[in-house]
Amino acid sequence: MWQEEIHVQGPYSFKRALRRLAADPLKVIDIEHETIQVPLVIEGKPIVVTIKNLGTLENPMFQIFSRSDKSDKEKAITKIRRIFHWDESLEKIYEHFSKTALAPLFEHFRGTPLVLDFDLYYCLMKTIIHQQLNLKFAHKLTERFVKNFGFKVEEVWFPPSAEVVSELRYDDLRALQFSQRKAEYVIDTSKLIASGTLNLDDFQTKNDEEIIKTLVNIRGIGPWTAECLLLFGLGRKSIFPAADIGIQNGLKKFYGLEGKPTIEQMQKWRQEWAPYETYAALYLWEHVGNETANK
Repeated sequence: MWQEEIHVQGPYSFKRALRRLAADPLKVIDIEHETIQVPLVIEGKPIVVTIKNLGTLENPMFQIFSRSDKSDKEKAITKIRRIFHWDESLEKIYEHFSKTALAPLFEHFRGTPLVLDFDLYYCLMKTIIHQQLNLKFAHKLTERFVKNFGFKVEEVWFPPSAEVVSELRYDDLRALQFSQRKAEYVIDTSKLIASGTLNLDDFQTKNDEEIIKTLVNIRGIGPWTAECLLLFGLGRKSIFPAADIGIQNGLKKFYGLEGKPTIEQMQKWRQEWAPYETYAALYLWEHVGNETANK
């Protein structure tokens, strides 16, 4: 058992981060008391880490607690800092966007951080499952996927590993209302990962273009899925999934457009937002209320 208090540079709105995460029914979150229980795997061992906000928007401070062995503490805290972007200052990003048309968004949603998925493999699986589905049903499918093939520790769900999913039959997923093609995409991609043909750990040292090129060569993975893995799995800062319906609706709402923005419009705006396009996407999603319906 161990605990730690960590001070973070503000602004940082933990409550906004939790509200975004709470759209996923698998997350164990108490928004009122600003706590979340995070499933982590440390050296192959599943542990649960509880995070509670003790600070304010401008002076964030967090208590981190786990019932796991103290030997897990350092690696767990390193993972938590990366997932919640506690070492990333938002001030330089706000300074950049203060010179753009999106400045009012960044002022209104001040402190909204980028938070990563807790596991890179599951991020990829979730993104494949969410392709071309409305958000409500997408979350229902991922919930069924995890609860049927994952496991619980301290009442917190852990997703299944690539090795477990690689052994499933397509009909196992079809029984959960997966389409035949989506069942094939999930299981076949998991087989590539389990066999070592696709090594997700290698992505940490590859640039965005190399990762996209690798992923889109896999059946069932297109540019949107690859971009979402870069954004929510790896926390890359220059990602803008222009095909995402939520982003398009956010731009339509913000700029008062009659229809969806054109590719040309989005490319022009994107140049203005570089090299922090990821944050433009995040704040546009906030602008439409966490709407991330997928293309």
